[in-house]
Amino acid sequence: MIFETHAHYDDEAFDVDRDKILKLCYEEKVYPVINAAVNGKTCEATLKLTREYPFVYGVLGFHPSDAADYNDEERDLLRQRCLSSDKILGIGEIGLDYHYDEPDREIQKEVFISQLKLARELSLPVVIHSRDAAKDTMDIIKEYGADLSGVIHCYSYHLKDALEYVKMGYYIGVGGVLTFKNAHKLREVVEGIPIERILLETDSPYLAPVPYRGKRNCSLYLTFVADALAEMKGISREEAERITFDNAVRLFGIKDIQI
Repeated sequence: MIFETHAHYDDEAFDVDRDKILKLCYEEKVYPVINAAVNGKTCEATLKLTREYPFVYGVLGFHPSDAADYNDEERDLLRQRCLSSDKILGIGEIGLDYHYDEPDREIQKEVFISQLKLARELSLPVVIHSRDAAKDTMDIIKEYGADLSGVIHCYSYHLKDALEYVKMGYYIGVGGVLTFKNAHKLREVVEGIPIERILLETDSPYLAPVPYRGKRNCSLYLTFVADALAEMKGISREEAERITFDNAVRLFGIKDIQI
């Protein structure tokens, strides 16, 4: 079995065949699936998916790109949504994204910190998005999230930072990029950290692995990521799947997987 720790099945890219894809995931033993929200609307959509599919869980939060829409009212709603279901496993995806000029970086930081504090209040792990913001992400997590558990989703930085996150108890999220020919930095990270700190994810519908690169991604393609990870670690794919599955269960605290 493969544990899909990060997908966006509420995305319109799945409007034509969402049910078919999710049922195939179950049939092919790619579950549980964690759907990650990015704003208020997708929080509601994620909750709906968790009600419709026994093997779908969720994490709820405001992505840095949606930080300008976050306020005290939204924080209260987020808190209520997280408490409304035992299938909500964390706060995410949250963090910093400096790839574009907006939202303002100070707003992103404030929203990130607010959600880290909420995660502590609710005793939930965090799912961190960080792009082009390595230093600020590290600084904020050290100050506000060093005592939390979580995963650095779709990891894109150097080994040095990855080792620092692992030292703090965080996991590193690895997806389709690992199969890309030019993924030298990520391969160095995967080689340099213990497999016991790696989670498998797709970020569907984005970042499909080779041989589907450039096409819509889905959790069924996690087998290609597991193959790449197994080869790099010198173990069988079954072993890579088992270890990363156990990692995800440990992080998200699932006691009885609903199937």
